[in-house]
Amino acid sequence: MNSYKNKEMIGALFICGAAVLWGFDGVVLTPRLYSLSVPLVVFILHLLPFTGMSILFGKEEIREAKKIPREDFIYFFLIALFGGSIGTLAIVKALFLVNFKHLTVVTLLQKLQPVFAIILARVILKEKIGKNFLLWSSISLLAGYFLTFEFHIPEITDGGNMLKASLLSLLAAFSFGSGTVFGKKVLENSSFRTALYLRYGFTSIIMFLITIYTGSLGGISATTKTHWIIFAIIGLTSGSGAILLYYKGLNYIKANVATMCELCFPISSILFDYIFNGNILSPVQWISVFVMLISIYNITQNNSNHQNEEISQNI
Repeated sequence: MNSYKNKEMIGALFICGAAVLWGFDGVVLTPRLYSLSVPLVVFILHLLPFTGMSILFGKEEIREAKKIPREDFIYFFLIALFGGSIGTLAIVKALFLVNFKHLTVVTLLQKLQPVFAIILARVILKEKIGKNFLLWSSISLLAGYFLTFEFHIPEITDGGNMLKASLLSLLAAFSFGSGTVFGKKVLENSSFRTALYLRYGFTSIIMFLITIYTGSLGGISATTKTHWIIFAIIGLTSGSGAILLYYKGLNYIKANVATMCELCFPISSILFDYIFNGNILSPVQWISVFVMLISIYNITQNNSNHQNEEISQNI
């Protein structure tokens, strides 16, 4: 019993650690790259971890990739396109747009990802939706609006940049949710490490082409030592490092516990934004954060419980 509790504690710490790293990245690290072009930033953020993984275990994963059904590579491409390229481009651009003023808001809007993931899972994977999904998802979206704009009209908030940033954050949530759904398909035939390796590989290729097309590759000459240090820190921590921590933690704890541990992400985002940028949420935004997180928790829990009931009935 004690051994099981210890594993649960370790799993919870792993997921909390990953969530804190993501919060630190969104508020402190990535915004410091604002002087570089967005496609170049996203390209390097994927190329560096992919290069590191290739050195460490690339040959093994290439051998594993040869065993994967060919149709799965379509899903790997879609994961890289949505979860890797479009999602990351959108969130990085959103972080750059707000100019250090509303970083917490931008990062918190990503918490709407489960709403899109569940809808897409229903459409693509034919998974049934849990009870009260429409109610809680509507509440979460409404709370997201008040978190972003309070009682202001979107068009006049910060010259329209906040509206653009919020829409980009929602696009990122949708894209990351898509990546989650497609990821469920590939993990049927691939290990997590293989999936991670191929995701970064495909994304690096896609982003290289986008960087060439947009003429952003020449901007690499403008990168400073500070930029490269930030890139390296992101790659080792909030990039592949945090993802590995997260999935390692899932081996020891249940999904509902993991959902609670993920609350370390918004908490750390708010804390880091105050410590490093001096920003603090208004009372309306605090209430909105609380309502949105409660809604997301209920969406995740209800959907998880519904799937468990289905599994029990089919056994």
